[in-house]
Amino acid sequence: MSSPAASVSHRLAVFPAFYKVAGRRVLLVGGGHEAPAKLRLLAETEAVLLVVAVDPSEELIDTAAAVGATLEARAFAPADLDGAALAFVATGDEAADAAIAAAARAAGVPVNVVDRPELCDFYVPAIVNRAPVAVAIGSTGTGPVLARHIRARIEAMLPPETGALARLAQSFRGTVARVIPDADGKRRFWARFFSGAVADRVYAGQEREARAEAARLLNGTQDDAGFVWLVGAGPGAEDLLTLRAQRLLQEADVIVHDRLVPAAVVAMGRRDAERISVGKAKGAHSVPQDRINDLLVELGREGKRVVRLKAGDPLVFGRTGEEMAALKAAGIAHAVVPGVTAAVAAAASIRLPLTLRGVASSLVFATGHDRDGETLPGWAGLALSGATVAVYMGKTVAAAVAERLVEAGLSPATPVAAIENASQSGERVLAGTVADLAALAGRDDVAGPVLIVVGDVVAHADLSTAERLTAAPASPRFAAFAAA
Repeated sequence: MSSPAASVSHRLAVFPAFYKVAGRRVLLVGGGHEAPAKLRLLAETEAVLLVVAVDPSEELIDTAAAVGATLEARAFAPADLDGAALAFVATGDEAADAAIAAAARAAGVPVNVVDRPELCDFYVPAIVNRAPVAVAIGSTGTGPVLARHIRARIEAMLPPETGALARLAQSFRGTVARVIPDADGKRRFWARFFSGAVADRVYAGQEREARAEAARLLNGTQDDAGFVWLVGAGPGAEDLLTLRAQRLLQEADVIVHDRLVPAAVVAMGRRDAERISVGKAKGAHSVPQDRINDLLVELGREGKRVVRLKAGDPLVFGRTGEEMAALKAAGIAHAVVPGVTAAVAAAASIRLPLTLRGVASSLVFATGHDRDGETLPGWAGLALSGATVAVYMGKTVAAAVAERLVEAGLSPATPVAAIENASQSGERVLAGTVADLAALAGRDDVAGPVLIVVGDVVAHADLSTAERLTAAPASPRFAAFAAA
């Protein structure tokens, strides 16, 4: 049995509550430096806002106009409290704050005084707004810093579409009460509503489809078809995963991932989720794309919530178009979650502006070869026009790419950077010119995925820690092109 002292330590010094303010006056008095921020917070409610300040700042005037609050440039009067639901004081003057707080208390209006907790009837928590859902976090012991930290974590956990899901639930509440009379049936309905196909479609921005799913669930005709999210894992660093991708990994029943997705990113998924690697199969061969398409369809038909996890961005050389076509043909609901693509991550690592006024105004994402394995010539002309070219998966054909570029007329002295394992702990940067690319394929010490950037913008990157691409002479065939 716990001691009285221990039980007291778990008691709250304040009682959390939500005030009804819709259509009611909320008064803000004062033009102190905190007044505009407080007004912006109050503007997230449906209250009728009145601001009274003797000498309002330009920021307060602009904020009041932007949020539709009434601003009166005059001294406070006790009559301002008539009919008010709440009062906030932010004059910045201790004596004035105390006097206005006393007037509010005498009028029976709860009052909050900015930065003066001893004068407050209530505190303003850190708020996560997902209207009509609101999460309030308060801490009287450690102050607002901890509350703001917790708020940031909750903001990441609750997607913006949470409000849309709550509004959809509200619209079905009365019907559910009539159609499902028993309490257990209601609980089962709402459990499936908030954690199944309805929620998946809301979070994917498909509100019309979500409403149809909710109707089928209510009528008992909803099937258990799953949902497939085609998710970008980013370049490999765990903290470059998007918040949406992180949330979906925690909700997925199955994670189908590529070989290039680091194990640490896959491990961010739900602990009991099934993990299927499609990067390697028996005999160390890649799983054929057709088989991956079939697998996603099979999992969707089994009612699974699937995350198809791809390195970088799924729409950049990720063959996502084929997977979407297969899912669409099979009638499996799906959505795409973008990720940080390798070119952007590599450029950020070396502070390389992919576009730069007066140097490069266009950007090309290219691969070293086409689907038949031939070195691509199509973008050589774009490189000649000054575009920055980011070449994915180009290490093995670096020499051939360089030869085709020079053959098309690009100067062998054009700057080049090759970034291995961009954004990851094993990242390496190699720098040189187009003339140096020929030897890259033969470097056995470069084993990770490589992103090659070609263009004059490379000269503006931070290459202070870069290694040389090569100290060896170029191939004879390439040398002939360079000398021509």
